[in-house]
Amino acid sequence: MADKSIRVFSEYADLPGDVRGGAVAIGNFDGVHHGHRAVIGEAGRLAADLDIPFGVLTFEPHPRTVFQPDFPPFRLTPSRAKARQIEKLGARFMVAVRFDREFASIAAEDFIRDVLVGALKVRWVVVGYDFVFGRGRAGNRELLARMSDESGFGLTVVEGITHGDPAEGGEIYASSRIREYLMAGRPLPAADRLGRWWEIGGTVLPGDRRGRRLGFPTANVALSDHLEPALGVYAVRVVIEREGSETRHGGVANLGRRPTFDGKSTLLEVHIFDFDGDIYGRDVRVAFLDFLRPERKFDVLDALKAQIAADCEGARAILADPAYSEDRFAPRPDR
Repeated sequence: MADKSIRVFSEYADLPGDVRGGAVAIGNFDGVHHGHRAVIGEAGRLAADLDIPFGVLTFEPHPRTVFQPDFPPFRLTPSRAKARQIEKLGARFMVAVRFDREFASIAAEDFIRDVLVGALKVRWVVVGYDFVFGRGRAGNRELLARMSDESGFGLTVVEGITHGDPAEGGEIYASSRIREYLMAGRPLPAADRLGRWWEIGGTVLPGDRRGRRLGFPTANVALSDHLEPALGVYAVRVVIEREGSETRHGGVANLGRRPTFDGKSTLLEVHIFDFDGDIYGRDVRVAFLDFLRPERKFDVLDALKAQIAADCEGARAILADPAYSEDRFAPRPDR
């Protein structure tokens, strides 16, 4: 059986021949939400019709990180998570171009000539309606259309698609809107626009074992460059990665600065239900299902323990609700 895992390249020069001459979707694709999936999926459809390679060209780090280095972390899907979601859409390769000020200085015309035509030898390019590129963001769909005729590659521009009926106030799928929902403590509408539960992934860090002493051991995960959603307590589902396999567990998580203790750095602390394994150093993904309450300080530990017990009960109720099942976003036969 052929290997279906995605191949990720950080340089566009000297790409292997079997990823050149393909149908390529281009964009930042932070979130890989329904709008992004429409763009990437169209490239996949064209690749299948033309029997050519199917891939994605994206940029790492996100350009905003380069131009606004002091901006708070905002990523919905850091590089590894983005590659995982793009792989699920069937792309066989992803070129994650190293984005820095030198790359940003490339003129839009040179990007088309040197990167798309010269390096990738694209047969077809697919972009979203609002895609801009090149020095000063001078490149757009009109320039791509003109140069595609000159250079001999096909071009498809995917128009914005909406969540809900546009006539009734439906909104175009946008990463910025998803961030707003998460920062407001509303992971369910964020998930509906992503097409999956939003996750924070990372390695389980050694902790101070306060949770274990309270009777609720926790796995501690740093936020890294993920967006910081509303601080507080969430019902979560945890995926533990183990040598090529995964196990799933329900849980409750506190995302915050632990005001009862040091109140300094932001940390994700996850209590995994009915689990007592050693997962220090393992990679986990924590999916946010619903917001239970804001973080607050407790003057006595007994009050904190009682509140954690109540949080666990609330999280278990949410996990038992079919509206929060893992199948919520599974493809249906009629789709």
